Formats: sequence, structure tokens, C-alpha cells
Amino acid sequence: MILPPSTLGMLGGGQLARFFVIAAHEMGYKVVVLDPDKNSPAGLLADEHLCAAYDDAAALDHLASTCVAVTTEFENVPASTLEALAKAVPVHPAASAVAICQHRISEKNFLRDNGFPHAPYAEINQASDIPAASSGLYPGILKVARFGYDGKGQARVSTHEEALAAFHNFKGEQCVLEQMLKLDYEVSVVLARDVHGNVAAFPTAENIHRNGILDISIVPARGAEAVREQAQKLARGVAEKLGYVGTLGVEFFVCGGKLHVNEMAPRPHNSGHYTVDACVTNQFEQQIRALCGLPLGDARLHSPAVMVNLLGDVWPDGQAPDWNVLFEQTNLKLHLYGKHEARPGRKMGHFTVIGDNNVKVLEEALLARQRIKVEQ
Repeated sequence: MILPPSTLGMLGGGQLARFFVIAAHEMGYKVVVLDPDKNSPAGLLADEHLCAAYDDAAALDHLASTCVAVTTEFENVPASTLEALAKAVPVHPAASAVAICQHRISEKNFLRDNGFPHAPYAEINQASDIPAASSGLYPGILKVARFGYDGKGQARVSTHEEALAAFHNFKGEQCVLEQMLKLDYEVSVVLARDVHGNVAAFPTAENIHRNGILDISIVPARGAEAVREQAQKLARGVAEKLGYVGTLGVEFFVCGGKLHVNEMAPRPHNSGHYTVDACVTNQFEQQIRALCGLPLGDARLHSPAVMVNLLGDVWPDGQAPDWNVLFEQTNLKLHLYGKHEARPGRKMGHFTVIGDNNVKVLEEALLARQRIKVEQ
């Protein structure tokens, strides 16, 4: 076991890393953050901020010599960086798992090869790979294989011609074309898995997106208990097949009562933010526990919860909203990420409403969302 006051390394300095630093400090650890952004939200709180690229040799040497274990807050850290660090210190999740999750084609092939339900898809390496109208993949969504998130690098296409135009718009980058499924709703499961294969899974969350970005998470998810249980089973199976160690998010489409794995996130997940206020152990503490070889914490939900994202859109002309309207709601927990600049579509914070009654909690969260003038 790696115990406090050891120093942990974090690749990435956004809001997920910021929550990691907070949790680590509460547990008595120190943290070194590597992030090229001088205004990194996590770097502002870390014991040391290495402001350098993720493949900077000197920075990686310093991280390896200073830290006793290293993790990551996002999947687009080069796998080669994780591999290099793993030669010197424990790194979780492993480069092999991150490499699968950071590339949409590798991810889809992993799901196919391991028998997990997923949307029909086609790999697009060049224009001639774009399927014909008769393929059954239209309407579909064309997604770039790398660096697409929160709706970026995606285009809805209804015909071969639209897919071809979108592919050219993406400058011929490797893509995947997924059949657009008829959704009932979307759910996700965030879990933690340790080096011994033990798993602690948080309750299944129901997720509502707006413009490709998560808007609201409702926990526990509404709908059939069988769906919630199946999501838990599939998420555990994904973690096992990946040989995963750390906190993992798995997103699902629910279609006709059946689940399809959408994406895997090798890190804490936006839809798991509710765990900070509504669970015995939150997803960031679990990330630390898995990284350090500690027993996983109790993932039990102690209160129904609804989490609402706050994007830069609610900062009109860069001015912060009137937070007083949220603080007046005494069962609401506001979390701001300390980002340097508010921009439309940028995740600036979130709030979570907790309580005893599922229906009332949702009503109160939607009212608070309306009062803070979140776009409808």
C-alpha cells in the first residue's frame, strides 16, 4: 500500500484532476500535476504544477523521481507517456487500457471482440470506406477516432453524400460511422476496480445531454430495475476485460429496453460528480484508493441526487451569475472549477441537489437550473 504523506502524480490539470487533488489532500497525500496550461484548475491547488507538454522528457523524469504512483484525468494523454512512466513507478490505469478508450475504432473493436452490445459501425480510413446507402448504417453519426468529446468531432449524417462531406470536413481523419439508434434514454455506471480485481460500483445514473454535452444526471436512474442491474453487470465486465485498475465510466444507450455500450472513459466521469455529495465514498477518492493499493471505499448512495452541469453560457459577457439564488436552496451543493475564462460550452462547474425523495430532488434541481438561467 502507498500511504500518506506520499506524493502522487496526475497527468492533466482540469476539473477532474482538481477534485483528485482535493481528495488526495483530504487523505493526507501530496500531488504533482503535469499540465501545459499555466492556468490549470488543478495546478492552482497542487503541491507542484509542472507546466509542460505531456511528452516533455524532463517533466516526465521529474514526475517519475518525485511521485510514487501516477494516474491520469483524461484519455488523450499519449499512451507512450504512460508506458514511459510505468518503467519507473506504478501507473493506473495502464497504457493498454487507455489506448483502447482513447481511440474510437479500438474501442468499438474491443466491444465487438468481447461480445458487448454496441451500435453497428464501420471503420472509415479513407473516403472509399464510407458505406453505401444500402448498408443500414444511415442515419448515423460520423465521429473522428481521436480527440472527440462533448459533441466535438461528430456529425449526424443521413446519406452517403452527407457522410462523405462530413469526412472531408474532418480533413480525412480516421473516423467511425455508427448507426444512430432510437433511444429510450441514456445511462452510465461509474465504478472502481483495484489490482486484485475487486470492484465497487456506484449506482446507475440516468443522463440527459444537450448539444452533445452532459446536462443533467439523475441518480438512481429512472426506468426498469432490470436495466439498472444490466448496466452494472456490463460495466463490471468491461472493467474486467480491460484489466482495468482505477475509476472507470461506462456510458450506455437504452433502446427498446436493451442496453448498448456507447463509450468508456478511463477516468472519473462527469456523470459521477454526484458521488461527491451523495455517496459514502466519491469517485475521486476511489481513484486514489485504487492507485495506492488501498481497499476500495463503500460506494453506497446515501441520498437520491440530481447533478446539473454549469457551462460558460451562464456567464453572460464573462460575468458570474448571481450565486445567491443557488445558495438559498439549502440542499444544493455548488462546485465551481476555478477556470480562468468562461466560454460557451465550457464546463465551469456543477451543482448537486440531494434529499430523501427522488421526485422532489429532481423538481428542485430543475427549478434551480431555471433560476440560474441555464438554457432550456
